[in-house]
Amino acid sequence: MKTLRKSLGDWGENEACEYLEGLGHVILDRNWRGGHLELDIVSYDGKGLHFVEVKSRTAPFSAAPEESVDSVKRKRMCAAALKYVRDDKNGRFPRDAEMFFDVVTVVFDGDGRTVNYYPQAFLPIYV
Repeated sequence: MKTLRKSLGDWGENEACEYLEGLGHVILDRNWRGGHLELDIVSYDGKGLHFVEVKSRTAPFSAAPEESVDSVKRKRMCAAALKYVRDDKNGRFPRDAEMFFDVVTVVFDGDGRTVNYYPQAFLPIYV
């Protein structure tokens, strides 16, 4: 049985994918897992490979959703991105593609929703 939180997250990811596709992105993967690492959305737009963290909230909330992508989450996203690129054997993107780390927030308020896209939200962190 899906929890309300999981349903909200799925709904937010659907909205984020539609938004990105509207910008010309091709969605390569959703909810990709590589061992204990995960990526919400991986897309390609001709300029590069985008690793996208999606944060969904219902209004009202106490802190902006994008603020929850902290240094620990950024490090995990970078590690996951490296694994994703190394493990890809399908050639769905150029091997020398630039990598971007983006955040999409989706806020549901009654029957409405607001989608905010933060391209290149942070620079990669490799440790």
